[in-house]
Amino acid sequence: QVQLVESGGGLVQPGGTLRLSCAASGSFASISAMNWYRQAPGKQRDLVATITNGGLTNYVDSVRGRFTISRDSGKNTVYLQMNSLQPEDTAVYVCNALVFRSAYFNYWGQGTQVTVSS
Repeated sequence: QVQLVESGGGLVQPGGTLRLSCAASGSFASISAMNWYRQAPGKQRDLVATITNGGLTNYVDSVRGRFTISRDSGKNTVYLQMNSLQPEDTAVYVCNALVFRSAYFNYWGQGTQVTVSS
């Protein structure tokens, strides 16, 4: 089982920067990938960025070049560096861990609000 604790959300002006953190606890050696999702009011939850256990990353087109997902050396914390934030980025950002133990299981953080507004 993996527990995810997020931090770093807040209010920022357009063009600003935030860095989200997601600390994983428990047995994270079996994590296949860690992901950031976001969900705006009235909209579905969308995958924003992913990083695999092997370090491969990918991004949704709308954030590519502005957001960077990374992990620490111990692979127990994943970050989402968000630059050039725009109002369209406003959402609840949720950390996710994809774990494989005979089957795939998803674990979710509590979510952190990111608001981009003047």
